[in-house]
Amino acid sequence: MPPETEIVRAPECPKSMEFGPCGGVEGDGRCEVAEHACVFLDVATVRWSRERPASNRALDPALGPLFDPASAGPPANDASPIPHTPADRMRALLGSGRVVVGDFPARALAADSIRECADILAGSTDAVLAGDSARSRVQFSPTYRAQLIRAAGLEVWTGLNCRDRNRVALEGELAGLAHVGVSGVHCVTGDHTATGSRPDARPVFDLDSTRLAAVARAAGHLVSVGESPATPPMDRRAERLREKERAGAEVCFVNHAGGVEPVRAFIAEARALGSGLRFIACVPIVVDVESAALLASFPSLVLPPGYLDGIFAADSPTAAGISAAIELSRRLLDVDGVAGVNLSGGGGAGGELRFADALAEVGSALRS
Repeated sequence: MPPETEIVRAPECPKSMEFGPCGGVEGDGRCEVAEHACVFLDVATVRWSRERPASNRALDPALGPLFDPASAGPPANDASPIPHTPADRMRALLGSGRVVVGDFPARALAADSIRECADILAGSTDAVLAGDSARSRVQFSPTYRAQLIRAAGLEVWTGLNCRDRNRVALEGELAGLAHVGVSGVHCVTGDHTATGSRPDARPVFDLDSTRLAAVARAAGHLVSVGESPATPPMDRRAERLREKERAGAEVCFVNHAGGVEPVRAFIAEARALGSGLRFIACVPIVVDVESAALLASFPSLVLPPGYLDGIFAADSPTAAGISAAIELSRRLLDVDGVAGVNLSGGGGAGGELRFADALAEVGSALRS
């Protein structure tokens, strides 16, 4: 075997992050795209300050808001206590502690696939998370995709990454998403272009997830962020999350951390630091080899012990995967601080409808 490569310190983050580390740090502390240690491993957690120029437009009152969500809602003098916008309705649902969000499995750049998957998922989830897969870097723009999903009858929680757009383009998307009316905006730094299907594209990373959260909150959105408790530096992940909260995040999607107890411990750690966030725990949906492979492409993935072995040892991996996801979801929903679950994953090429069927079965069982 070749000798282990020595990890050397790099002068700066390849993603130009100010509020690192990202969720892609390898288990040994290595950067996700380079043969050196993550530059944030030995750096004190960077603190958020309201004076930080995350976006000149967002922080300068003279420029006005990016978009006034009230302009797409009821008249300002409407005193009804009923939540009017999708974000308001989602905030109310989060208070119930039983929210079900499903990763949207439609083919990239295919409006017909969006409609077909939406037909299957109708009534089974409270919203769908429309992010981007490492296998499909090129998607419809977030705003157009959200419009198509909403037109198909589903509420949408839109993932927005800093890899592909500078801050001006991100502000434009946030304004468009407010006009479309999304349930939430999930702010992520994004995987580097060196990973995934388009290594030929130049990465942008004008902002990172923390700074994007501030801009999204200033634009009037319900803002979520992700955090990876099982990824180095594990002892400072909750501390970093508090800075995202100070920037404007209201919800944290807890990335796959190995099961119920790691999620419970992470939430307790965040609460001890003063966090008031709502937490949505990610649940792996595995129904076949293709869906397992897609999950494996997620950075910093840690599954519950024996999770895959139990599914693939069954006579019907599909049925076993659905049962395992329902059981794990119910256990997570009983954890203090968990406001919902994210049914996470996707099918292989051509398997989108089959995966949507599985999501619908899991979601319907949980919502019943």
